[in-house]
Parts: sequence; structure tokens; C-alpha cells
Amino acid sequence: MPAATKTRQRLSNETASVSDGSPQPAGLGLIDASVGDSASEAALARLNQAIAELKSLSVAPLLQDAVAAIRVGDSARASELAVQALQVDERNGHGWHVLAIAREQCGDFKSSIAAYESALALLPDHADVANDLGRLAFRMGLTALAVQLFKAYLEKRPDCPQGANNLACALRDLHDYQGAIDVLTPVIQANPDVAMLWNTLATVLIARGDTASAMPFLEEALRLEPEFAKARYTRSSARLEFGDLDGALADVERAIEQVELENERSMMRFARSQILLVGGRVAEGWDAYESRFDDQFASALHMVVDRPRWTPESDLDGRSMLLIGEQGLGDEVMFANYLPDLLEVLGPKGQLSVALESRLIPLFQRSFPSVAFSPHASFKLDGHHLRTTPGVDLAKIDLWAPLASPLRRFRPTVASFPDRGAFMTADPARIAHWRSILAALPGRKVGILWKSLKLDGARLREFSPFERWRGVLGAPGITFVNLQYGDCEAEIEQAREMFGVEIWRPPGIDLKMDLDDLAALCVALDLVLGPANATSNIAGACGAPVWLISTPVAWPRLGTDRYPWYPATRVFSTKAFGQWNGVMEEIAAALAEL
Repeated sequence: MPAATKTRQRLSNETASVSDGSPQPAGLGLIDASVGDSASEAALARLNQAIAELKSLSVAPLLQDAVAAIRVGDSARASELAVQALQVDERNGHGWHVLAIAREQCGDFKSSIAAYESALALLPDHADVANDLGRLAFRMGLTALAVQLFKAYLEKRPDCPQGANNLACALRDLHDYQGAIDVLTPVIQANPDVAMLWNTLATVLIARGDTASAMPFLEEALRLEPEFAKARYTRSSARLEFGDLDGALADVERAIEQVELENERSMMRFARSQILLVGGRVAEGWDAYESRFDDQFASALHMVVDRPRWTPESDLDGRSMLLIGEQGLGDEVMFANYLPDLLEVLGPKGQLSVALESRLIPLFQRSFPSVAFSPHASFKLDGHHLRTTPGVDLAKIDLWAPLASPLRRFRPTVASFPDRGAFMTADPARIAHWRSILAALPGRKVGILWKSLKLDGARLREFSPFERWRGVLGAPGITFVNLQYGDCEAEIEQAREMFGVEIWRPPGIDLKMDLDDLAALCVALDLVLGPANATSNIAGACGAPVWLISTPVAWPRLGTDRYPWYPATRVFSTKAFGQWNGVMEEIAAALAEL
């Protein structure tokens, strides 16, 4: 089987797969995937030059007009012209390349993949096709495949800064930071005036956790190219880490004005919304947060619902409303903070339906017995994230909204968060069960967790390395209870062998799947300690005592030193990203006081 055909099959198979979760909007790391653009002026100029050399007098004008249409953003017209050219000569590789670019710009990734594969088969020595296909694979999250394609491109054009830049970006996202630096270093030495390379080097250092070292490279990128939107966008991330909210906001807003591609503008708009929330500008932040549904946003979740969409001005009294869960498990719990207020506004004649991750339904159903809960279903099709609500009769729904959107109406300020101990109810019988078991253990019973299953890119920096827990686990008079779901055998063994601490594992519970029982266990404990993930959110929502390990720019804090979602939660925050020693020592001292 030809390599190009294998590439297409792999792309098609992976983009048509069912997803077990939803896309997670980009966090505040704001690491830019700066891998170029098939529709850039330089790329189109090269393509036009190749088209001009075609011998077919009937095909070349059509493709030149198609390239001109791409230049002005009319991708639909470009597609039509490319198809007309291919009807004349279906074996014209440049025609397939033009069609691939046009379909990608339209967001039709399935057709784009097929067209790129056809172009690559007909133009095996045309390096730009491999580069563009690699770039599309990178955009769709198929990073390992993108590395292979970028390496193939570099073999053909070893002196191309863009090729090295692309490969470095892909290696960075695979966490091969040294590999990315090794690729960039000689190219920067040979091309010190290319701002793109300095920016990408900075993103590698930020992803590695060395933001301070990245700043001079960002300044150099902007000195070389003051209107370089991606470098300004990256600098907004760095400034945010150092607590410079005004500088971060100014940079991202300027980048939004400068950037040319709409998909990059959508990403920047979403980043801006989180900066606003970090700064406590809550109402503005929620309004801007709607940018997570921009069609061009790579992480956008497309809800398949053919009903009118709720707006903050919608009259809800007596209406039938559907909410659809979004983002991660912890987010679905956290966003539910306003459900009691929404039920009050809907009134006794109203009806609320909520589609959630299925594992959460028993806990939610007990907490809100009048609400109709059902599981949502998630798919990834042709590079797009889709969500459906198979258990909901949409004909009976007046209005629908993504779960986070009504925060615009019900939580427009920090003061609008109620001072209630809990808004969810764990199973009383299971709480009693766990308390009877825990009573046999000595000392205070403290449940601990230390990571999330989603540990990629900038999110890695939001969780302390486990070796930093040594002092915390050495606190006297405490039995530490494992609440960490997923594969945690290595850390439990490390605690036993290196720290001399036995972390007790609760019997008969799957901490990842049995979330209703997990809620009861959390409430039965004396304390739950760990970073923000699904477990700590469930514990906080159920009113369990929680100590949350946080970072300075965690946007759910909404510009405060606490978690408004869970008033009983105590926050322990690092001074800056990666500075774990101080906060872990503070937690150890607080535990000793128990």
C-alpha cells in the first residue's frame, strides 16, 4: 500500500472515532501551535509559480483564479474552480493541492485530507504537500503523524526555517523539549532574523516550565517583527504567569487585531476570556467565554441540537430547557453551581433536562430530583468535535444552552455566588458506610490526590511533582487515603519505599467510575487535599472540607484568593508556576496543626 494512502487511512480512521470525552478548551498556558499556513502569501506564491509552469492552457487559469479566491478568503469559490480544473485533468497534482487548501480553509477536513493525499500521490517530490498534510495532522491532534510528515518535508528542504519550526512545534507538543531545542538551535544560528523561530523557541521553554528564560526570545521576536501576532500572543501567556494581567490583556488584544487567520483569532479570543476571568472581570469574562464555540476554534465542541438557543435575555418562566454538559468531569460539576437558581426561575411549571457524562448522573439525580438527567454522546468526525443528546426528546424542548453559558446570567459577579455549603447531595447511607470503615483507621483521615488524567502541554505545570509531597505525607497523626484515580501505583510505591508512608486504599470502589460512591467517601473523610480535578470538584460540590492546591492564574478563582464555587474550600496557592516548595511546606505545616 502506498505511504500516502496509509497516511490518508490513518487520518480518516482517527478523525471518525468516537470520543470518550469532550474537547478541553485551551488553558492559560496559551502555547501557540505556530506551524504556518497553507494559505499564507508565501505558500500561495510558490503554488502560483508551480501552476504557471503547467502546460495545460485550460487548467492553469482556473487554478490561478482559485488561488486568487483563497487569497481573499473565498474558499467556497476556490473549491469550485479547483473542481472545474480537476474535471478537465483529474491527475493534476496542483489542482488537488489547491482543492485541499480550499477545503481546509472551509473546515471540511475530511475532503481536505483526501485531496492532500491525492496531491501527494501525484506530486511525491513536492515537499509543500507533505508539509501541508503534516500541518493538518498537527491541527487535528495527530502529532506523532505530523512529526513524520514534517521530517519528510525537512529532508526535501533542509534549509527551510518553516520546516524546522513545524517539526519543533510538533516535538514540543509530544513533550520532547530537548528534541525541539536541538532542531531549532542550528536553524536560528543560520537565520537569526526570522522572528517565527524565536517565538517557537520561547513556546518550547514555556512548555518546559522555564518562562523566565523565554521572555528574551519573545522580545527578540517582537523586535524583529513588531506586528508578529503569534509572538505577542505568546508573550501574553508569559506575562500572565508573572501576574502582569494588564500586560497580558494588552498583548492578547493587540494580537487579535494583528492576526490574519480566523482560527488563530478564535483561539486568542478564548484566551482573552480566561484572562478577564483571572482578573475578576467576571461578566465580561463570561461573555467572552462564548468564543469557545467559534466555528474556527480548533477545540470547539459542536452541539447537535435543532432547537432555539438560550440567551441571557430569554424568558424562562414555565419553559422547558435543556442544558448540555461540556469540557471535563470537574467542569460539569463546577458549572452546575447555578442549577438551584435556574430551577427557581423556571418555576413549578418549568422543566429542566440536563445531558451529562453518564458517571455523574446518580449524584446529580439525587441532588436535583425534579430534573431529567440523561447521558450525552460525543464523537469526533472529520476533525470536528460533536455532541448529541440521544436520551432527550428535543421536540419538547423550548430552549437549550451549553452548561457553562447561563453563568452569564446567574453568576455575573463574585458576589453573586451564594455562600452555601453544598449544592449536591452525597448518598447518606454510603457516607455512613465509609465512616464506619474509616473509624478503624488511626488519626485524622485525609484523602489525597495529586494529578489529572489530562496531563499534556501547559497543564502539566498545574500539578506538583509527586516528590514534592514528601513533607506533606510526613505530617504526624494522619492516615492518608488514596483518592487518586487512574494509574497511581508508581506514586503509592514511591510513598512507601522513599517516604516511609503507607497510603491507605479504600476497598471496593473504582475511583474513576464509581463517582457517586466517591462523593460519599469524600464527605466521610476529615479532609480532601489536592489540585483541581474531577474528585476535588465533586468533594467541594458536596460540601466536604477541601484544601485545594492552586496556581496564581487559575481562572475559576475569578480574581480572588479562594474558590467562589465552593465557599468551604481553602486555597493554597503557589507564588508562580512551578514554585512548589513553598506551598507544599505551607500545607505540611497546616496539616501538623490538625
